[in-house]
Amino acid sequence: MRGWDDLYPLPVPPSWVPGAAVGILSLHFVQKLLFPYFWADLRYLLKVMTYGLRMEMYRLQGRVVTVLDKFVKLAEKQPHKPFLIYEGTIHTYRDVDLRSNRIAQVFLQHEALKKGDTVALLMGNEPDFIHVWFGLAKLGCVVAFLNFNVRFRSLLHCVSSCEPKILVVGADLLGTLEEILPKLQKDVSVWIMAKDSTFPSVHTLLDKIEAASEDPVPVNRCSANSLKSAVLYIFTSGTTGLPKAAVISHLQILKGAAGLWAFGATSKDIIYITLPLYHSAASLLGIGGCIELGATCVLKKKFSASQFWSDCKKYNVTVIQYIGELCRYLCNQPVKEGEKNHKVRLAVGNGVRNDVWKEFLDRFGAVKICEFYGATEGNICFMNHTGKIGSVGRTNFFYKLFFPFDLIKYDFQKDEPIRNKHGWCEKVKKGEAGLLISKVNVKNPFFGYAGNKRHTEKKLLCEVFKKGDLYFNTGDLMVQDHDNFLYFWDRIGDTFRWKGENVATTEVSDVITMLDFIQEANVYGVSVPDHEGKAGMASLILKHNASLDLEQMYKQVVTYLPSYACPLFLRVQEKMEMTGTFKQQKFRLVDEGFNPSTITDPLYFLDNSKKAYVLLTKELHEMILSGKMKL
Repeated sequence: MRGWDDLYPLPVPPSWVPGAAVGILSLHFVQKLLFPYFWADLRYLLKVMTYGLRMEMYRLQGRVVTVLDKFVKLAEKQPHKPFLIYEGTIHTYRDVDLRSNRIAQVFLQHEALKKGDTVALLMGNEPDFIHVWFGLAKLGCVVAFLNFNVRFRSLLHCVSSCEPKILVVGADLLGTLEEILPKLQKDVSVWIMAKDSTFPSVHTLLDKIEAASEDPVPVNRCSANSLKSAVLYIFTSGTTGLPKAAVISHLQILKGAAGLWAFGATSKDIIYITLPLYHSAASLLGIGGCIELGATCVLKKKFSASQFWSDCKKYNVTVIQYIGELCRYLCNQPVKEGEKNHKVRLAVGNGVRNDVWKEFLDRFGAVKICEFYGATEGNICFMNHTGKIGSVGRTNFFYKLFFPFDLIKYDFQKDEPIRNKHGWCEKVKKGEAGLLISKVNVKNPFFGYAGNKRHTEKKLLCEVFKKGDLYFNTGDLMVQDHDNFLYFWDRIGDTFRWKGENVATTEVSDVITMLDFIQEANVYGVSVPDHEGKAGMASLILKHNASLDLEQMYKQVVTYLPSYACPLFLRVQEKMEMTGTFKQQKFRLVDEGFNPSTITDPLYFLDNSKKAYVLLTKELHEMILSGKMKL
């Protein structure tokens, strides 16, 4: 009797198939062993190339497509989809489009604004920030985002540096306006988001918005001739002095807006923005990112650690934005039941510490942390698309072809890049900290700062590796490991970071030395355990026969400085140490910190609960280190 196999013989595969299968499996294991990030890198690189090709296609077609153009298209395509949710109120794409039209019509009728004129915007997080921004953009104006934490002298400097025709002020910032109004340039027209005004010669906007037409303004007003034309000024504290207005082009907004998409966000996502809109993270990555996706944004007036997760649950948030401090604040909240019962899947931001990163994931569940690196005015960006804890991003051969950068040796004492005997800079080895510099070229331009050619030139390094080359100096020290992951190491120069903000030491020292009993002030940042960034500290030299007036000191810093820039610690010295190049010596002071057990000089601490500087005792020092004293 014939068997089943005789009746239906199984097909015998060709002799090469088993060998091919073994070869494929071997290649797979070799790839996993030697190139573990190959597929993740490839997917990310393809996304970058796809977006770049799309922009190149627009260029070849003679089209200049901006983020505003995309928003207007979305308002036509999905008019009833929520764009903004603010304090429970829904603002659809159509709602925002029509209200921004009204604002554009108001300024078209009441002000002689020309295409390219600058308008400064001093407002907090609220829908009308976006309405005013978009309305002015529809008129072809450059909008300058002012930091509402900046006070008096610094704020006046910000306004004058961008030379606006108009200043628009939010209703909750009229106290700030009152401070600067007497010294504001007379040719700046001031508008407030109110129906009536007690200020002389100040215009009201709300009453005029209600009466204005919802018709769009002529298209030629907002049409961009080039992606490289300026559209925003965003203020940043660089390595020196007062805030500088970074010139933001349409090209930079488009790149920033692609960030959420590159990390895997979609049109179905709901993005929660608690960061201030005057920051590029919230405005470009957040609002711009929502437009790029066609998604919904939940906007918060101000970050609240206690309300954060309840808001996420209430609005079904799936993507959150953060800075390192924000994650730490959330981890410091009392543990509650059901903390993992939310729909958040992506957290996009920068500056989170390794220990906080791990604690955040353990406590709040399987949220993918999408860490990135990028300066507001910079021409380089890194994205940690693999989720490697502690890294700000990853590079490879192909990425460097599109975005050429290097890490170079830096002299900390001279505060400048090290050059060899031939005058060229030298690259650091993998695992060593080096200054991050990014090549400036046609594809990766640097647009500089408004109204300050000197500051623009100061951010550029010439003749770095060869004659005629040009690099953007990020001012950041980075480390690249042997797996090509990049890690932020520190800032250089006279800047440190606290509460998610850059603090320019010269601005702080200028404010302190205005006091008649201060001879000299040396401001620097010191590390505080379990806190992101560095807290401000000022070493003071008193004038001859003068005594330290702590009450005056407190009044001075809180009046003229943003809260994050007020020095938390004071140290009174008899003599100011200088470097060999006659600069203030900071390195030893930074190393010594604020420990009263090892420092014999008088030390003081800014106690916000008492609204005063108090003597820093050993007991108070212990409370700060243990976290019992809130900073």
